[in-house]
Amino acid sequence: MCRSIKTLRPPTTPEVTDEDIRAAALQYVRKVSGFRAPAAHNREVFDQAVDAVAAATQELLDGLQIRGSAAHRHAHP
Repeated sequence: MCRSIKTLRPPTTPEVTDEDIRAAALQYVRKVSGFRAPAAHNREVFDQAVDAVAAATQELLDGLQIRGSAAHRHAHP
């Protein structure tokens, strides 16, 4: 589906930034909505979706336990 979204979990990507997570969330919302850039009347709901997907992604990455790795991510507030 979203081929341009890269894997963000270690060890594939040892250092993941908030920008990496936001970029993946944006690509997902673009793909699902079919809009690269939403019209003004859809901007708020589009941005809310990106925020929600980014938060869910961070929660997922924070909760993953990678076998054989001591690199467990620190929790974001």
